[in-house]
Amino acid sequence: MEQFYENLARWVDHTAYNIWSYLLFLLLGVGIWLTVKTRFIQFRRLGDSFKLIFAGFLGKKAKGKEGDVSPFAALSTALAATVGNGNIGGVATALFTGGPGAIFWLWICGLVGMATKFSEALLGVKYREKYPDGKIAGGPMYYIKNGFKNKRLAAVLAPAFAVCGALATLFGTGNMMQANQMALAFNSEFGIPKALIGGIVTFLVALVVIGGIKRIGAVAEKIVPTMLIIYFVFSFIVIFAHITHVPNVFFLIFKHAFTPAAAVGGFLGATVKRGIQMGFRRGLLTNEAGLGSAPIAHAAAQTPSPVHQGLMGIGEVFIDTLIVCSITALINLSTGMWQSGLNGTAMTAASFSKTVPVAGGLVVALSSFLFGYTTLIGWYYYGEQCMKYLFGIKVTYPYRVIYVILVFTGSVISIELVFYIGDIANAFMAFPNLIALVLLSGTVAATAREFFRKYPRIEDFDK
Repeated sequence: MEQFYENLARWVDHTAYNIWSYLLFLLLGVGIWLTVKTRFIQFRRLGDSFKLIFAGFLGKKAKGKEGDVSPFAALSTALAATVGNGNIGGVATALFTGGPGAIFWLWICGLVGMATKFSEALLGVKYREKYPDGKIAGGPMYYIKNGFKNKRLAAVLAPAFAVCGALATLFGTGNMMQANQMALAFNSEFGIPKALIGGIVTFLVALVVIGGIKRIGAVAEKIVPTMLIIYFVFSFIVIFAHITHVPNVFFLIFKHAFTPAAAVGGFLGATVKRGIQMGFRRGLLTNEAGLGSAPIAHAAAQTPSPVHQGLMGIGEVFIDTLIVCSITALINLSTGMWQSGLNGTAMTAASFSKTVPVAGGLVVALSSFLFGYTTLIGWYYYGEQCMKYLFGIKVTYPYRVIYVILVFTGSVISIELVFYIGDIANAFMAFPNLIALVLLSGTVAATAREFFRKYPRIEDFDK
């Protein structure tokens, strides 16, 4: 059976590699296109983004009336789904397979991804609908359906996204991979059986998802800031303990972004092409910009305008990729554990334990649990919305049962297979959304331009 898993993982990885050979250029191209169309909004309006995020963190209420949750709860739900084990284990996997240069391309993915996420969140709010029960229905399938002039194309792309989104939710990034990394962290650090951790996680996920988006949002806006603070505090302890190695870390990242990384220690070496691929594959895995998942959460916000929520999206990617992922990369590179031959959360756990014995491993296990748990509940909502689009409200309860069963399944199967399945599912989910973003880019640019002509500063809106 073990040999079967290895062969299957190898085949799935080869398939993912071939798909991403083309998709990464599309992903980068769309990000650059949206950056130009919005006149580099991720750089011009990053300050506005953090003003809105900070106001939400302080509990200031938005003036928007439509929606199921507050803008900050919607952002927290999106962050819950993005800041997951991809930030702990996914970054380590990028280093293990693509070398230090992969981090450079992960950063590029994040920089252009901020414009992509701005566009997704804006469109998610602009074209959202209501279900018969009064709850919000939003996301790529709705901005394709309601925003496209070519209704024949919309009739193909909207359900295509919903199908791919449902499959990605159930079998890829948002479900099985998270459970897998949570179980791996506790198993590698404390020897706790994966099946036991899987059972506990499954039970806790079931408790929250029964309540839908309002309960998910309420849990996310409490857990997300807490888990980030815990991870940041201990991460900086590790980084400062190896502060003399940090300049060389940046040298390695920039050097191997454009030159191959030779085999050393347990690291098998990587080509530049592999580094670029792994940077973009793990970049999309963590920040989901272009994937089309986050606008489903942003669409549920009681936001004053589509532009407000678009600005929230910019900060979402910045926090996820340029802060959290960078911290994980610095930890694993400065401690030298990227050369150890370890992979996933095991590598990051070893980096923490090397500097902070016992407590370090506990922090990674706890962070993996919190990151993974919030991602599981956030992605549940994404999949539910996709399934509702396809089959109506009646599908909610059967979907919940299938989802929680697969949470347990993911916790006990091989790490490589889960990551590679997630890569393929992400790719097929991204295609229809990227097409939609290009076709609706004029709408995004015009909406943003009109808003900032009226309100040069974001605080002018409230006045």
